[in-house]
Amino acid sequence: MQTNHKSYDINKSAERIDEILAESNNSFEELDYIPDRSKLTYTNGFYVKVGAIFVDIRQSSELTGEHRRPKLAKLYRSYISETVAILNSYYDCKEINIVGDCVSGIFEAQYKYQIENMYFAAAEINSLIKILNYKYRKSDIVEIKVGIGLAYGRALMIKAGYSGSGINEVVWMGDVVNRASNLCNLANKDSTAPILIDENVYINLPEKDQDFFTYNYFGKYYEGNVINIKMQEWYEENCT
Repeated sequence: MQTNHKSYDINKSAERIDEILAESNNSFEELDYIPDRSKLTYTNGFYVKVGAIFVDIRQSSELTGEHRRPKLAKLYRSYISETVAILNSYYDCKEINIVGDCVSGIFEAQYKYQIENMYFAAAEINSLIKILNYKYRKSDIVEIKVGIGLAYGRALMIKAGYSGSGINEVVWMGDVVNRASNLCNLANKDSTAPILIDENVYINLPEKDQDFFTYNYFGKYYEGNVINIKMQEWYEENCT
């Protein structure tokens, strides 16, 4: 959200707080699909079933010690650009957010095939990292590892921000978002696989795709190292 530097008024702030806290809870509608964000106001919201995917670089704080800023900028730009490009290629991906080196997406998840599309996106991103690392090596840039977390469930979609300034954003709240974020944080660390999915995602995948994952009894998630076959073939033809 870009700022526009309006003066802060404590009296108006107190009024806004009172208005928000006095709102009725009856304006939060249950929907089977993700509505257009134009339907959101500062007083309503929508409960919807969604898929959430989070992608984050492992040990990103160490990258600043490896490179000067120009190379670091190239690394982040290429990684974020192409991760967003993959997510954006899926019609069912309705929202993409970037916070630091974390890229997240919200997928329409009314039907099983839409959850499977999110899984396909995760496999493509996993393959993308292999291609990026090949190009990083050629450009004398350090290789990266990423964790990818996927979850499926019910979320609350609201519009939040400063109503008097026009500064606002869509915010997704709920366990599904937290689970995807937490799984992303655990993925590709120590002995965990690059892709972690929750049980809700797992049970909605075809059996042939479930076979690529192993259940982690300690963490209560499924983990796998799934790739995109066409991207792997491209890698073998162009990067070896």
